[in-house]
Amino acid sequence: MNNKQREILIGLILGDGHLETQNGGRTFRLKVEHSIMQKDYTDWLYEQFKDLCISGVYTKEKNGKKYVGFRTVSTGSLRFYAKLFYRNGIKMIPDKIERFLSEVSLAIWYLDDGSRKSLHHNTYNIHSLGYTLDDLEKLQQAILKNFNIKTTLHKQKVTHWRIYIPNESAGLFLEIILPYVMKFDSMRHKIGNIEPKK
Repeated sequence: MNNKQREILIGLILGDGHLETQNGGRTFRLKVEHSIMQKDYTDWLYEQFKDLCISGVYTKEKNGKKYVGFRTVSTGSLRFYAKLFYRNGIKMIPDKIERFLSEVSLAIWYLDDGSRKSLHHNTYNIHSLGYTLDDLEKLQQAILKNFNIKTTLHKQKVTHWRIYIPNESAGLFLEIILPYVMKFDSMRHKIGNIEPKK
């Protein structure tokens, strides 16, 4: 993989992407799947990884909803990332996540799992409900160290937390994610009525 693919991959793993193995961990493949409403985003992701794919973007229907997605081939080049982010099939955050978290990774993660707090706020959430509190604290430290963006954790449900980007860091966060969000009509609701600077 090239550097851009690696950075996108980290964002996808943090978000909705999955690494799967069919041979006991010798090789892995990347699976990406989104609502049909995010087809433009999914198509773009496919273009980034199409040299690792032997088939194109698929469409499927499940429980009355339509989805689009793609899978890469199984390759040993993904084994490093699977060992880094998975323990016994469960996604987790490695201790040195700051080594891998780039601006591209952060933006892709937000595209997968992010939203504005509300229609009345220009602050942002990353819906990181699948991670432990310890994992989220690692991510907070990495985001602060790499981008000088302060975050807090908001409790959601009984045992789940999400990362919140408050007003004091929202502008800096927006500068990072805006070029990527603006690529996709289906994702512009994640930033509201904001236009890029001329």
